[in-house]
Amino acid sequence: MGLGRARGSEAWRGDTRARPLVTRARCRGRLEGPGAMTQAEIKLCSLLLHEHFGEIVEKIGTQLVRTGGQALRGIAGDTGLLLDQVKKALCVLIQHNLVTFRLPRRGGVEYEAQCGRILRILRYPRYIYTAKTLYGDTGELIVEELLLNGQLTMSAVVRKVADRLTETMEDGKTMDYADVSSTFVRLVDTHFVQRCPLVPEGPQSPEAPPPPAPTLVSSDKDMYTVPRLSLVGKGKRRRSCEEEDGEPRAKKQKQEGESSEAPPDDGIYWQVNIDRFHQHFRDQAIVSAVANRMDQTSSEIVRTMLRMSEVTTSSGAPYTQPLSSNEIFRSLPAGYNIVKQVLDQYLTLLADDPLEFVGKSGDSGGGMYTVNLHKALASLATATLESIVEERFGSRCARIFRLLLRKKHLEQKQVEDFAMIPAKEAKEMLYKMLSESFVSLQEIPKTPDHAPSRTFYLYTVNVPAAARMLLHRCYKSVANLMERRQFETKENKRLLEKSQRVEAILASMQATGAEPAQLQEIEEMITAPERQQLETLKRNVNKIDASENQVDETIFVLESFIESTVKRP
Repeated sequence: MGLGRARGSEAWRGDTRARPLVTRARCRGRLEGPGAMTQAEIKLCSLLLHEHFGEIVEKIGTQLVRTGGQALRGIAGDTGLLLDQVKKALCVLIQHNLVTFRLPRRGGVEYEAQCGRILRILRYPRYIYTAKTLYGDTGELIVEELLLNGQLTMSAVVRKVADRLTETMEDGKTMDYADVSSTFVRLVDTHFVQRCPLVPEGPQSPEAPPPPAPTLVSSDKDMYTVPRLSLVGKGKRRRSCEEEDGEPRAKKQKQEGESSEAPPDDGIYWQVNIDRFHQHFRDQAIVSAVANRMDQTSSEIVRTMLRMSEVTTSSGAPYTQPLSSNEIFRSLPAGYNIVKQVLDQYLTLLADDPLEFVGKSGDSGGGMYTVNLHKALASLATATLESIVEERFGSRCARIFRLLLRKKHLEQKQVEDFAMIPAKEAKEMLYKMLSESFVSLQEIPKTPDHAPSRTFYLYTVNVPAAARMLLHRCYKSVANLMERRQFETKENKRLLEKSQRVEAILASMQATGAEPAQLQEIEEMITAPERQQLETLKRNVNKIDASENQVDETIFVLESFIESTVKRP
């Protein structure tokens, strides 16, 4: 029941042909001005918008990504679209939290694209799979509906999810609204779902003109407060066209009139808290790293510490909240039968580890311990860089790379000696990594004239710069994968349409109780070579999708590390 490639079910999709935008990248692939982005990021944003929302929304979204804030008429003038088309497209983008609006000092309303939020569309399947893992099918569908529609009221989410789950159940069974509501409340309690900002309620002077755009505010107190609703009912199955046609008109109008009443939580909208999902992904990566470095018990202790502070620690915090050894011992899973003394030994071992994932911050309560999130992210990013260097350049280059990470600065002769690699090979490897920006060269002159004979040339690894370079390449890789998938689908468009028609005919005939011979005759409409071609296409598309997910995991680690270095005071 996964989303796969999420497409906005209520999104307005345009059908006019987009004209190419003339603005090009400058300064080594970066645009000038506020919120400058690389061409790879802009291209990926454009592909994601086009795939999920259609051509017109993609055109306007890309225009805002390139130019920053822009007024309504400016967007219409630059894109050549009708004002009505621009309005509808902006409504879609605002509904999905991809565009925000603000009131500049000079007046009017400016619309600005949230580039980072657009790139998160790539991670939608991962959010949905995580919700399924933690909260089952109901949690999966709640998150899927919120991502599909951008923002929804709780009553609308409960109704939609209950109907969808009822469709998958056996005849005679239905999904109760109360079960869906309880899962929704659990998602809110763990901060995976949060309230959307609202227009503040207050007295307005009837004489004063209304502002051109409302100012949305969010209250920290109410962000995770679920309104008390008595949602009573069960999921409904979709009725066939024949049943709908045979229904009395008066009854249909009565039902439509009832559904037009305002829901009890009208005006309270909910959205997916992406930062909370990212916090969960980060915690999972840290636990996995500890398990690989030490053992399963150590990783379970770190998992317990992260779980205890997951709601109390903000996503950008450098450390978790301090936890005492006694608190950690009481919170360990029931299946872990380790005594307090063994737990203290494990905590001491984790605190003394050179990677410093866990730090000791005090001695009260048997010892106070925290998880150093920033150091953990730095270690994960460094391990990613090491792995890529080894895959790209070989084990000897990886040895030099790790040496530079440990020693910080080394001359070429020192690299040759420490790494025990011949001078010619070491020089070639260093220059290869230098040309690919994995290694940088620092000049330290002895004299002001910078004469080469009187200058030290030290090789070093600038981890943040290398991570940014690699992140840019990951964006390019994902864009190339998306284009390849589109090409594969376009090349086999007729065959895919034929396959869908045959499947639809088979489904309708099976529903009417057709004989096996008739079904076999319909199946033979697709020849053996065509069936083989479909299998090849399916295999290729699955490989591309898996590659996208793998690259996105690398993107997440690098982005999290870069954000942690920027936020650090």
